[in-house]
Amino acid sequence: MRKLTLPKLEHHLFAAADILRGKMDASEYKEYIFGMLFLKRCSDVFQEEYEKLIKTNLEKGRSEEETVKRAEDPARYTNFFVPKESRWETLQHAHQNIGDELNKALLGLEHVNQGLDGVLAHIDFTRKVGKTKIPDQKLQELIVHFNKYRLRNEDFEFPDLLGAAYEYLIGEFADSAGKKGGEFYTPRDVVRLMVRILKPQEGMRIYDPCCGSGGMLILSKQYVEEYGGNPNNLALYGQDNNGGVWAICKMNMILHGIPDANIQNEDVLTTPLHLDAGELMRFDRVITNPPFSQNYVKAGMKFPERFRYGFCPETGKKADLMFLQHMLSVLRPGGIMATVMPHGVLFRGGEEKKIRTRIIEEDILEAVIGLPPNLFYGTGIPACIMVCRSRGAKPAERKGKILFINADREYFAGRAQNYLRPEHVEKIVSAFGAFQDISGYAAVVNKNAIEANDWNLNIRRYADNAPPPEPHDVRAHLVGGVPRQEVEEKKPLFDAHSLSPSVIFVERDKDYYDFDPGLAERADIKMRIENDDGLKDKEARMVAIFNSWWVEHIAILENLPQTADVMTARAALLSAFDHALTPCGLLDRFKVSGVFATWWSEVQYDLKSLVAQGFGGLIDGWIDTIEDAMEDRKENNYEPEEDPLVVRLVPEYLEELVAARQEISGLEQEKEAFEAQEDDEDEDEADEEDEEDERPNYAERLKSQLKEFKNAVKEDKAKIKMLSGSQKRKGSIKYFQAAGADTAPLRAQLEELTARTAPVEEEIRQLEEKLAPHNEILEKLKNAKRQYRILQQRFIERLREAREKMADAECTALALDILKGKLASHLESYIAAHRQEVVAAFENWWGKYSKPLKEIDIKRGNAEQKLRYVIAELYNVE
Repeated sequence: MRKLTLPKLEHHLFAAADILRGKMDASEYKEYIFGMLFLKRCSDVFQEEYEKLIKTNLEKGRSEEETVKRAEDPARYTNFFVPKESRWETLQHAHQNIGDELNKALLGLEHVNQGLDGVLAHIDFTRKVGKTKIPDQKLQELIVHFNKYRLRNEDFEFPDLLGAAYEYLIGEFADSAGKKGGEFYTPRDVVRLMVRILKPQEGMRIYDPCCGSGGMLILSKQYVEEYGGNPNNLALYGQDNNGGVWAICKMNMILHGIPDANIQNEDVLTTPLHLDAGELMRFDRVITNPPFSQNYVKAGMKFPERFRYGFCPETGKKADLMFLQHMLSVLRPGGIMATVMPHGVLFRGGEEKKIRTRIIEEDILEAVIGLPPNLFYGTGIPACIMVCRSRGAKPAERKGKILFINADREYFAGRAQNYLRPEHVEKIVSAFGAFQDISGYAAVVNKNAIEANDWNLNIRRYADNAPPPEPHDVRAHLVGGVPRQEVEEKKPLFDAHSLSPSVIFVERDKDYYDFDPGLAERADIKMRIENDDGLKDKEARMVAIFNSWWVEHIAILENLPQTADVMTARAALLSAFDHALTPCGLLDRFKVSGVFATWWSEVQYDLKSLVAQGFGGLIDGWIDTIEDAMEDRKENNYEPEEDPLVVRLVPEYLEELVAARQEISGLEQEKEAFEAQEDDEDEDEADEEDEEDERPNYAERLKSQLKEFKNAVKEDKAKIKMLSGSQKRKGSIKYFQAAGADTAPLRAQLEELTARTAPVEEEIRQLEEKLAPHNEILEKLKNAKRQYRILQQRFIERLREAREKMADAECTALALDILKGKLASHLESYIAAHRQEVVAAFENWWGKYSKPLKEIDIKRGNAEQKLRYVIAELYNVE
């Protein structure tokens, strides 16, 4: 049986949401999808254990009755026991009141499994959405949809596939839910940044007091695994105030294979629930993204001693520092915490200032990291990360100091949100680790300087990353030339690409360059730079180093099915990649690391599949993914000729495909050319039409005229047909002849009708003759498209046939070549981006200085003189 691939499962889960989408928004329907997925997964895993118990007991000679009795005993199951009313087989036979049946299934599953207490009961499939409930038809569609795939571990291409797909679904729901998505989801690039700053290790307790869907805890576990620790030797704790979000988190943990995570549901400010002998439990790492700018209620708070630095106003939405104080209160000695905070906590006055002052005075705050705007769901305002240590835990060299990192310009602008790219994360993490001044980016500030600024932590006061104003040389604007000083400031950029300014400039004097006279326009700059030998040699050298690195380290990937250690492979490859490519100087070390990290993010699940299935299984999974994309091509916009597997495995198919598409394209052009023709009537009407009006479609004009002519003679032709009919046809001439009637008037009528329709029939004949080529083209186009569809339908068969012919060594070589191609593509895109920076610098100078004021004045004077001449000619004025 084919294994479920991650893209296939992701698509399957998101398609389930499509069934409910439109009836309600994502913040409402997500719980139904999560509940249905959880039911299906638990039922499938239970059924596997159930079948094994039945088989084992029958083999031991027990009766069928005794065997079934044992199989229905919850104590015999290592996973969740699923009662009969919760089993998928039962739900499949539900046809009426399906919402009630699903609710019974959820409650039954929760009732017999202590670890699910409260997780499923809040999901109500009978709840009204607006004025109506979800109809049985929709719920039946959901059941049928989820029945499409079995969800046992053996069905997955790698072990954590279901957890990865669940994370994908959470992210998609957050994206669809918009502002409400911020209640349960923190963008994973931000989470990875925070985890890398905290560096959790095995044996630690990790705590998220506002855990949402649990992403920070899960990525902490993955970090420990990635860096060689034992992820099972890690205690995870979380709390969230929202019951629905808490349930999502619990399910997320279970589906990621972390059933023992201690996740609680309550307001952490009023009632923290993680206790140890009646006292607040302490943790090695605290990581969270609490809700921004909320009110809170002081009355009834448990453990008020947590807030040793003071209480913020209960109104005015200023609970941010209350969350931070709770985190500090639960740190173990030597513990570290990182939290997302709005910028207001850095500079607001009143009680917040007093709290901030005491935190700084006690030397707890280690770093303030300014993030770009529009990273988070629910708010477009910029936020920051505050990193603190327990009292006295700062390293000696950091005592009495705070690091400010201003990374608000480090982002990739998306359509609806901004994102941190791997090189941005790498740069922030490196700056935090170095704890040194970086001009325009980071600053280490001692406590005295902050006190002198009235305890204001506004990041720009200490690390101002505002770009310098664009320089403008007055002399260059007046008489031309490009200032050497401006060019010299860009020297590191040009040197990185081994480009000499002489490629674009010629000497003017000791202070200025001129543009090479051979450059006629701005577009010539890009062409000149891209064709420069020095630049091309530098890029070729970078590619050669990459190729050598790949050859030297390809064995790490080649041996993954045997070593089965993806994370160790990642560490070794990344380290070697940085050491090999950074010295070339074309890309800085952050971008070099970004190239690798971007690639790794793209292929990490492929590598997990490689470990689980081998190279042949990996290629089989790729083919399965292509098949799914082909089946849903309209939504995915899948293009086979852009797929690296197709290009390498069945290149002859692509040739046939291209030929088929070219035939269709050619016929469509013929069709358009025919329809663009004009006849005399078109030309007459065109003179009366505005230029912006569309020209009439010639074929449609002919069809319209043909229809008019046929309608004009329709009745006459019907009469002719009747009169000309056989003797048996009542009303025909022959009919009346047989009856002995006088048919002269009828023959005269037939002659008149024939004479009247003849000219129209000739017009119809001529129109049909004119339309014949168009009809022929349409028929050819129809056949060409049919052949193209047949070619598509045969495509997957040909892929599988080509795969079956491959030996193991060929599968290995092919898969590694594709993985290399993806990494090379990312490297090329980074190189191209750097090249464009170089081009942009010269184009900027062209825009500023290529046309000096003196030249502009001359041209303006010439234009004025020509205008005077035209006016004089026009009015006969000397």
